[in-house]
Amino acid sequence: MSKPYHHGALRSALIEAGVALARDGGPDRVILREVARTAGVSHSATYRHFADREALLAEVAARARGELAAEMSRRIARAGDPRRRLQAVGTAYIDFALNQPGLFRTAFGVHAVTAEPEPHTGGTNPYEILGHVLDQAQSAGLLDPKRRPGAEIAAWSTVHGLACLLIDGPLPTDPAAIEFAVGRVHELIDRGLLDHQPGT
Repeated sequence: MSKPYHHGALRSALIEAGVALARDGGPDRVILREVARTAGVSHSATYRHFADREALLAEVAARARGELAAEMSRRIARAGDPRRRLQAVGTAYIDFALNQPGLFRTAFGVHAVTAEPEPHTGGTNPYEILGHVLDQAQSAGLLDPKRRPGAEIAAWSTVHGLACLLIDGPLPTDPAAIEFAVGRVHELIDRGLLDHQPGT
């Protein structure tokens, strides 16, 4: 039996159902019929708010990126300086991939490229957060202005690559191996982008 939803509440319920399915099995689980069943409404009800699966999946991907952005922001708030904030961003990204692989794959899958961040994310997304941290590093004199253009691409590509290698293989995922791999990636980004005093 279909649940009674107000117009706006149904759209939110469908997105939440899609997020739950993506969390469990990635973007391939986000199927309109299954989303409708999870939300407790008829299949046809989904078309009142989403033209097709791609439209719903874009919203689910935006919500997934919002969760990652929120975790990044929490880690940054606990970091003391721009260097540690940059490391916090990378660690949050990798931890999210390991702890929420379904959402991670949905957030950055082929359906995610045109999606806009959800309003509850505060108008930020992981890429914008990374950019803000790099701006802080530049303001603090840790990042040469000449290295600033494209720094997001270099840092994000490195961290994203490690995240994918950890959740999809072939890198080992025991705690010691993860800690070692993350440390090496942080060192690579730090040495490649940030300025160092002699002997550091």
